[in-house]
Amino acid sequence: MTFEALRQLKDRLPDGSMQKIADDLDVTVETVRNYFGGANYRKGETVGIHYEEGPGGGVVMIEDDSILNKAKEILAELENVA
Repeated sequence: MTFEALRQLKDRLPDGSMQKIADDLDVTVETVRNYFGGANYRKGETVGIHYEEGPGGGVVMIEDDSILNKAKEILAELENVA
């Protein structure tokens, strides 16, 4: 997945989604933000994701897709409501 595609997915999430994902997975909201490209490692952690620089923001290597899957679930719920 490209970093740009990951950010686009994050940008489509409704308000409150970062906190919902954090609550569902029992991690801090900063950890979820870091997953999507944030860099607050004093309050959050890295969670199975590595970035490699390149065109379009580079490539994201995802080892732990639990946050990504929760984000996709939220987006799927929105599409089913619409």
